[in-house]
Amino acid sequence: MLKLLALLTLFAASAVQAQTPLQTDLPLKYLEQASADSQNQPLVIFLHGYGSNEQDLFGMKEGLPATYNYLSVRAPITLEEGSYQWFRKKGEGAYNGETDDLKASGQTLLSFINAAAKKYHTSPDKVFLVGFSQGAIMSYEVGLRHPEALGGIAALSGRILPVLKAELKPDAARQSLNIFIGHGTDDRRLPYSDGTEANSLLKTLSLTPEFHAYQGVGHSISAEEVQDLNTWLQRLNP
Repeated sequence: MLKLLALLTLFAASAVQAQTPLQTDLPLKYLEQASADSQNQPLVIFLHGYGSNEQDLFGMKEGLPATYNYLSVRAPITLEEGSYQWFRKKGEGAYNGETDDLKASGQTLLSFINAAAKKYHTSPDKVFLVGFSQGAIMSYEVGLRHPEALGGIAALSGRILPVLKAELKPDAARQSLNIFIGHGTDDRRLPYSDGTEANSLLKTLSLTPEFHAYQGVGHSISAEEVQDLNTWLQRLNP
């Protein structure tokens, strides 16, 4: 219960942040808590899940390093007003994405990352994607295909899609990519096994993900996970 109350307190800031102006100057619409005058500060980019929007994860920044820059982006495909997705589901598998959507959203996200790094004057190795659910899937999709664009990815309650898994081969360019995986053991939407399988697969590619299991947590982000993510991000920028 204490963890739940702490998380509710953390995300209560979202009501205020709903007034944050939506930015439209980059390839995806986004919210920002950042300074374009900063120099080489870490840049965290939040990717929301299916049916949500850019406000969903923005409150997480309150529990993460105060000196970092933060952006929270809106996925490009509209479901309805205030509800967006990164890709349409393929058949009955809600998290097996249409390949064309994955390619188009992945390319748009990559363009956003590159443009954001320039706008906020930071190097690619200081840019970190933090994605939840479908946003975590996109973090894998872009991070593993384009490791040169990022310093790391945090996949919260996500999975590596079969279409990406089939194409992954050992690549020296990925060795510098930092990876955080967090998954609740009681997740019913994207099972805990999706997280452990991603962890195992990445290890076969000679990567060293930092894996965290959250006992009793479903398809959500716990306060403990935010604390672990905060520690991970701080360690990457000592």
